[in-house]
Amino acid sequence: MSRIGYGAAQLPRLHDRPDAAVALLRRAVELGVNHVDTAEFYGFGFANTVIRQALRPEDDVLVITKVGADPNPGGPVPLRIAQRPEQLRASVEDNLRSLGVDQLPVVNLRRLDTGPGLRPVGDQVVDIDDQLATMTALRDEGKIGAIGLSSVTLEVLLRALPAGIVCVQNAYSLVSRDDEDTLRLCTSEGIAWVPFFPLGGEFPNLPKVTDEPAVHAVAESLDVTPAQVGLAWLLHHAPNILLIPGTGDPAHLQANIAAGEIAFDRDTLATLDAVESRSSNVAIGPAS
Repeated sequence: MSRIGYGAAQLPRLHDRPDAAVALLRRAVELGVNHVDTAEFYGFGFANTVIRQALRPEDDVLVITKVGADPNPGGPVPLRIAQRPEQLRASVEDNLRSLGVDQLPVVNLRRLDTGPGLRPVGDQVVDIDDQLATMTALRDEGKIGAIGLSSVTLEVLLRALPAGIVCVQNAYSLVSRDDEDTLRLCTSEGIAWVPFFPLGGEFPNLPKVTDEPAVHAVAESLDVTPAQVGLAWLLHHAPNILLIPGTGDPAHLQANIAAGEIAFDRDTLATLDAVESRSSNVAIGPAS
């Protein structure tokens, strides 16, 4: 598994240029990307359609999908929470159909326990055990190959471990390290840690790696960009961290992947480790 993959959340920016979206994903494969993160609600199925068109069996690219939310065209937020067991099953079927496959190799159950984002209310507040019962049933049926989790607390991860968890996707970056204990557990258990928002907040008032003076100083000293420093720090921080930065720009794609070649000496790493961590555990609001 290459340590830098591709997150397809940005592909819908190329909605009006589908050929460019396919070419971008082909370029990612040429650059060594062999895992892609996607979801049916990325661009209302656009990302999955591009992946289906762009990837070939001989590319040997692992496609990781997620459930727990569904597309919500025309809504105030472009997705709706879909946490109930029957909704998880329906979301798996939607991803199977749009990707044109018989099995989804890895499916992340996107909980809403922590990190920036929406919070569930009413019947969307679902116990992890009920959700995992559905996910393991889907695995037993051969519709999914392995189970991951997203936006979970340490307590929820501990409860889920007996089900067999292969990866965790939580918001995590140099400037927002709330989940250090959860990361340590994943490291000890051999579970991949796949941070989303690896450069900090996509929402207002959340810290951003590229705003940090120390990051800019390191970038200047190494003749790289602040974003590359932020990505490289994650790779140096723990051996089980895999990255899925997204972009719609080929040059940015190449820069993201080049971050994997950046080396830090001990003093530089200590400087970055000393950057203040601020919480990203911000509820954006409830949605049904």
